[in-house]
Amino acid sequence: MTSLFAKFSMRVLSAAAVFALPVGAVAAVLPDDRADALYHRYEGGGVTIQGPSVLVRKKMAEKYAVSANYYQDMITSASIDVEVSGASEYKEERDQYSLGFEYLRGKTTYNLGYTNSEENDYEANTASFGLSQDLFGDLTTITMGFSRGSDKVRNSTDPSFEEDIDRWSYRVGVSQILTKSLISSLNFEVITDEGFLNNPYRSYRYVNPTDPRLFVLEQEIYPRTRTSNAAALNARYFLPYRAAVYGGYRFFTDTWGIRADTFELGYIHPIQPQWTLEARVRYYQQDNADFYSDLFDRVNQQNFLARDKELSTFNSVAFRIGASYEFAQSGWRFVKRGSLNLFYDRIEFKYDDFRDARFSRLPSSDPNFRPAGSEPLYEFGANVIQAFVSIWF
Repeated sequence: MTSLFAKFSMRVLSAAAVFALPVGAVAAVLPDDRADALYHRYEGGGVTIQGPSVLVRKKMAEKYAVSANYYQDMITSASIDVEVSGASEYKEERDQYSLGFEYLRGKTTYNLGYTNSEENDYEANTASFGLSQDLFGDLTTITMGFSRGSDKVRNSTDPSFEEDIDRWSYRVGVSQILTKSLISSLNFEVITDEGFLNNPYRSYRYVNPTDPRLFVLEQEIYPRTRTSNAAALNARYFLPYRAAVYGGYRFFTDTWGIRADTFELGYIHPIQPQWTLEARVRYYQQDNADFYSDLFDRVNQQNFLARDKELSTFNSVAFRIGASYEFAQSGWRFVKRGSLNLFYDRIEFKYDDFRDARFSRLPSSDPNFRPAGSEPLYEFGANVIQAFVSIWF
């Protein structure tokens, strides 16, 4: 039941993933041996998602590297969608396992990856291939990649229900060292999805024909294909006093009529050899899908019908603060160095055409009752915590 919502929530947890990638990644050197242990927690809108993650990387002969990652989400949900549908709070767990392999040959790095994610009503398998190539004296790095996903959607209330989703992702990027202080990158990605693309538990609503103050729920109907395009431009400028500012813009559009823009600006400041502080602000805005409506006039009003708030018109503002502490900088036993990291995000969501239908679920005698279509617009805030330790060995 949680899969499609969880995917959005994890997107929130890593909402600026495109920005987080190092714009000046050096393709001709494999990353050092490293182990990371992470705890993440997202809480907002009646949903709590938390759990651990462990990542280990190991080089061999300076030409090969393998990595393994375990990621878990423990989900408790009493979101507005759950309340409006009349369902009770539920709990679920998602486990994700990933394996990666890298091979360095000259100035070219090849990588392979495989990820499996499972929960009681959703299974996702993704295989990926990519390469990066250094050019022009290592001032330019070109990256290309391809991913193939195969998902299965189930319904915990209907054992006979099972649908497939096929996903293809194509990406290309270039990073460029422009000056000794300025690095930039440009990335482009195309994703195509085919299959059962909606949530089997989610409903759209339409005006009750016997009482227009109320509404009736029916299962959503989505197109079975979707193509998405995203382009991101990022830059990082290193200041004379070892600090850095970074920023970026990401543009997204798809065949469902959604257009989204993301802007980000951040600042990294070292204070003493061991401490580094970071602050960031991110703004996201999107338009709704062509077949989205908060309240339809009648049942089966059109071929496709959706009321998923993540397909609506909305915006979010995210503020981040964080700190990193370096330890064992001179080494300790088998540890070359390590770091402790803590980041906190506050995210505010505001919806322009998604209303809080809980008000029209109240008894009409309740002073807070609002007829369907006149409820207050929905908004909520979320808190995100990420705490992790990294050890290089």
